[in-house]
Amino acid sequence: MSKYAGIVVNNESIQLDKIFTYRIPEALSHISNPGYRVKVPFGKGNKIIDGFILYVYDHIEDKSHIVKDIVKVYDKEELFTQSDIKLMEFMRENYLCTYLEAVKLFIPRGVIQGMKNKVIDTIYLSKELDGKYNKTPYIEIYNFIKENEGVFTKTQLAREKGFSISSINTLIKHGYIVKDKKVVDRYNDREYKNYERKLLNHEQKLVVDKVLNSSNKLFLLKGITGSGKTEVYMNIVQHMMDNNKSSIILVPEIALTPQMIERFKGRFGKDVAVFHSKLSQGERYDEWFRVKEGKVKLAIGARSAIFLPFKDLGLIVIDEEHETSYKSESDPKYNARDIAEYKSKLTGCKVIMGSATPNIESYYRTKINEIELLELNKRADGANLPFINTVDMREELKNNNRSIFSRELYEEIKNTLSKKEQIILFLNRRGFSTFVSCRKCGYVFKCDNCDISMTYHAHGNYLSCHYCGRKIRALSTCPKCKSNYVKYFGIGTEKVEIEIKKAFPSARVLRMDLDTTRKKDSYEIIYKEFKEGNADILIGTQMVAKGLDFPNVTLVGVLAADLSLNFPDYRSSERTFQLITQVAGRAGRGKKSGKVIVQTYMPESYSIIFAKNYDYEGFYKDEINIRKDMKYPPFSKILSINLSSKNENLLIKIIQNIGVILKNYLKNSDNIEILGPCPCIIGKIKEFYRWQIIIKGDIDTNLGKNIKDMVYHMTREVYNDIRVSIDINPSNLI
Repeated sequence: MSKYAGIVVNNESIQLDKIFTYRIPEALSHISNPGYRVKVPFGKGNKIIDGFILYVYDHIEDKSHIVKDIVKVYDKEELFTQSDIKLMEFMRENYLCTYLEAVKLFIPRGVIQGMKNKVIDTIYLSKELDGKYNKTPYIEIYNFIKENEGVFTKTQLAREKGFSISSINTLIKHGYIVKDKKVVDRYNDREYKNYERKLLNHEQKLVVDKVLNSSNKLFLLKGITGSGKTEVYMNIVQHMMDNNKSSIILVPEIALTPQMIERFKGRFGKDVAVFHSKLSQGERYDEWFRVKEGKVKLAIGARSAIFLPFKDLGLIVIDEEHETSYKSESDPKYNARDIAEYKSKLTGCKVIMGSATPNIESYYRTKINEIELLELNKRADGANLPFINTVDMREELKNNNRSIFSRELYEEIKNTLSKKEQIILFLNRRGFSTFVSCRKCGYVFKCDNCDISMTYHAHGNYLSCHYCGRKIRALSTCPKCKSNYVKYFGIGTEKVEIEIKKAFPSARVLRMDLDTTRKKDSYEIIYKEFKEGNADILIGTQMVAKGLDFPNVTLVGVLAADLSLNFPDYRSSERTFQLITQVAGRAGRGKKSGKVIVQTYMPESYSIIFAKNYDYEGFYKDEINIRKDMKYPPFSKILSINLSSKNENLLIKIIQNIGVILKNYLKNSDNIEILGPCPCIIGKIKEFYRWQIIIKGDIDTNLGKNIKDMVYHMTREVYNDIRVSIDINPSNLI
């Protein structure tokens, strides 16, 4: 009796976001479970395309139409499981994504593109040399292979070791050596220095015991910077391994991955999978299969590692859980915290979200007993938190100091360098100058593709758009009035680096931002250089603001605390508090005490005052009251509808029509507020004009789906001209 398969076809059209039924032919009767990648005939022309089996049925109710047969199965075993499919359904419902968008998160791109294991022909010995071949150069080749069997290919022996390819071929021809195929691992199998287990203090022991013995599955670990959260994670991971369970450790920034790899591989050995976007497709492919085949029990990575195919998951750790990078900004717009929580429901695994400055919504959930709160209120080594001092930059101007550095920060840098201690300077803006304008006519150099000013980069003397990547040569004359009064305004990390080198020419300086970390392994190189004391000052954006542990750093300077505070977003105060607290925590982590200087034009801001005093509870109380009054999360949901198009008139017409229909549809909903339609704060990116509608209130999954269906229905006739983006609780509204 034939079985049937419910299949998602590999086509990104929103109109094809449905399950198509195919018959499983007798030749493929071994398919009894979903999860396989297949080839199927599709459409009137029966074009053969890829698909993914999500369901298997014993029979179908509707037999009125012809059911086509699956043509081919790609793989010997399933690529995803029943639990994975439930998670896909959860994502489709909660993030308004398509089946295909969800499916592709569970399978590396290399698998879909037909990538295989990397196989090379390596050289092995077959028999002893004799007769006329028992002489130079054959003896040298033979003895080298004897010491390095299976390490080199024929080409490598010739190119790298200088052996004659003709002599190698002669030995192969007469059977003295043979070629054999060997699978080459593309992942990092480097040995790391042993990271010894540390004795837990009383607080850490309590946390470990609570996680392991509590009937709860969800935990928020609120631990001050330097309180030893990583050691807590390691102890729980060890317990999971001892009980044959697997663990996933998520980090928010790839910059943190080298430190985590160093520690976890130093503790648990090289059989730790690493998974993030800086890996090559081959490396991701190999790491994914290592997990799937049960060869590793621990994985470390960015948010995409949450989808690795562990069969026996016991623990998920979300380190620095407050970070917005756990929320994807591309479809599907999932939040790794939500995915971890749903995986816990499916598998029973424990989830620990750790942070010194928890996300407001997460902390609120501890207050209403949805998540168990755990706390570490002391630094693990007994050290004190560094003293934070705020400097009012308005007073510096009054005293005629127009430098990037306040007088206090300058003196502290000087003193710290004299003591051979290290410094971190934080500025959350890269480049040299943040905008360039003409002082005569007011013209601002903007990107032609985006409604945003271009940033000047001194290294290379060019202007760059940080949204589309467009670069142009820096001009000394104004394109509008032809005057020479072109001036550079604002500062970025590149300018800070230049100014530091001018003020302290003997200081060894490193910079960590997007411009210096584009190349593979660049994060690890900078991290190691600074950790090993080969630099005195590390200048960076938010990459340096969390997680990193450098015992010799005793001074941290926050050069412009107001950058995030002036962001037009309801989370701006929270992000400012988090950034200051987190970057301050990089100081005084060793035996030496630390100091933090925060430069600001708004020292009276409540987020800066609470950060200065490390008062998370005080900040939370003020912030949660504002959220409640304004009906922002966690007291409501926000649904953002963003439309973009190169045709501005068409865009405005379509989104205004959508606005009218939505307002009519929601007119009787008391707890729903509609804002817009209006242009986005950045009204144009990469030649696309951008408009949005914001819906705020009690938005359940049914309402979200209905709104999505309406929007796509109204844009179906202009599908090729209008891009649609719908997001639930976006990480920013810009």
